[in-house]
Amino acid sequence: MIFKSCLYKINYYLQKLIYFFAPLIIITCSKEIPPNVIFILTDDQGYGDLGIYGASDIKTPNLDKLAREGAYFTSYYATQPVCSASRASILTGCYADRIGVHNAYSPGSKVGLNPYETTIAELLRMKGYSTAIYGKWHLGDAPKFLPRNHGFDDYFGILYSNDMWPKHPQQGTVFNFPDIKLYENETPLRILEDQTFLTGALTDRAIDFIEDNKDNPFFLYLPHPQPHVPLFAADTFRHTQERGLYGDVIHEIDTSVGKIFETLKKEGLDDNTLIIFTSDNGPWLSYGGHSGSSGIFREGKGTNWEGGHRVPAIVYYPKRIPANTRIDAPAMGIDWLPTISDFTGSSLPETKIDGASLVPLLTGITTKSSHENFFFYYRTNELHAIRHKNWKLYVPHTYRSLNGRVGTNDGFPIPYEINTIENPALFNLETDPREEMDIANENHEIVEKITKIADSIRWVLGDRLMGIKGNEVRPVGRID
Repeated sequence: MIFKSCLYKINYYLQKLIYFFAPLIIITCSKEIPPNVIFILTDDQGYGDLGIYGASDIKTPNLDKLAREGAYFTSYYATQPVCSASRASILTGCYADRIGVHNAYSPGSKVGLNPYETTIAELLRMKGYSTAIYGKWHLGDAPKFLPRNHGFDDYFGILYSNDMWPKHPQQGTVFNFPDIKLYENETPLRILEDQTFLTGALTDRAIDFIEDNKDNPFFLYLPHPQPHVPLFAADTFRHTQERGLYGDVIHEIDTSVGKIFETLKKEGLDDNTLIIFTSDNGPWLSYGGHSGSSGIFREGKGTNWEGGHRVPAIVYYPKRIPANTRIDAPAMGIDWLPTISDFTGSSLPETKIDGASLVPLLTGITTKSSHENFFFYYRTNELHAIRHKNWKLYVPHTYRSLNGRVGTNDGFPIPYEINTIENPALFNLETDPREEMDIANENHEIVEKITKIADSIRWVLGDRLMGIKGNEVRPVGRID
C-alpha cells in the first residue's frame, strides 16, 4: 500500500509539471487546428425537458437547432443518478466507484476528487489549451480538491449544490448547511443570497473567456447550477413558458446556449468548436412542478431506473459530425473523456478508464455502441442494475419512489417511500422502454448470463450489497 501511494505521488507531481510547462513549449506545427471544446452541463434536467426530446411546453430553439445541426442521443446515460459521482465520471472517464467517489458531497466534506486522477482539463491543458470552469463544481470543497488543482486555469461559481444553504426547506431538522458562497478561483467573493443573476453571470463569463481565447484552443466547462432546486430565473424569463418556473429556467439556459453560439459565430469559431450538452442525472421528482420530466421513462433522480439516468445529450462539431444525426445506441458519461481525447488528438490518462470514444458513432462509422454492458451503481458502492445490449437486469436492492403520488408546485418536496426489489427483475428496453413488464421468469438464461456479468464487475469495482470491495478501486482524495 505504501509503495502504491508513492507511485501515485510520483505520477501526480510529474503530471503537474507537464501540465504547467506544456503550454509554454508547445509549437503549433500541425496544419490541423485542434477543436475548441465547450461542455455544458445542467443539474437535474430530465429527458423530456427539451423540444428535440418531446417537450411541447418549454421553448428550447437553440438547443433544438444544435441537435438538428449535429447529433443527439436517445439512449444516453448519466453514469450515476446523483451529482458528485456523475460529475466525477464525466471529467475522468471512469465509473465513479473505480475512483471512490460516491453520492453528493456536502459542505465541509473530508473527501473529494483525488488530485492524482487525470481530468479532461488536464489532458487538454497538456495539449496547450486554456481551460476554465464557470458554475457548480461539487467534487470537494477543501482547498486541495478545488478546480485549479484539477487542470483548470480559471474558476467562477459555487462549490456544491445551490440548495446546500440555510434556506433549505429541511434546514435544522435534517441538515445544518452553512452560507453558500460565490467563488473566484480559491477566493470566496460573497455570500450568495439571491441566485436570479447566476445563469446570466456564468454565461457572461463564458463569453468573455471565448473572446479572450479566440486565437488559441480552449476548453470551457459550464456546469449550470440550474435547474436544481431552488429554481431561479432572471426577471426577463419569468412567466414565459407553459411549464411554469421550471420551464422559465430551462428557457434561460437555452438562451445562454444561443448567446454562446452567437459568440462563436462572431469570432469565426463555430465550425471548429466541439459543443457537448447534457445533464448530470434525471429529475428530482419529489419537487413536483419544480422538477423536470423523465419523459416516458420510469422514476427519476436517486434511482437506477431509466428515468434516473437517461437524459438529453447533444453533440455539435460540423467538421466531423453530420447534421441530423440521431444515435439510438446507448452511451454513458464515462465516454466523454475518451471522445474529447479522440477529437482533439490528446493522450488518454495513464491510469485505467472505463469509457470508450463515441467518435465512431458520432461520425457515422458505426451504429453500434462501444459497450456491450453498462453498470448502474448508486449510494456507497451498491450495484443495482446492469444493461446488456437491450436487456436491463435489476438485482435485489431498495429504491425510493413516489409510488404514483405527484409533488406540489410550491418548491417544497414530498417524502419518498422505499420499495424493495427482492428477486432479479428483467426488462427488454427495445420493446418496453417504460420498464413496465418484468420478464425474468420467462428468460432464465438471460438472467443467468447477466448475473455472471454482474459478478465479474463486482470483483473489479466492488459491491457493498455483496460485501465485495473490488480489486481495481483507486483511493478517493481525503483530507486529515
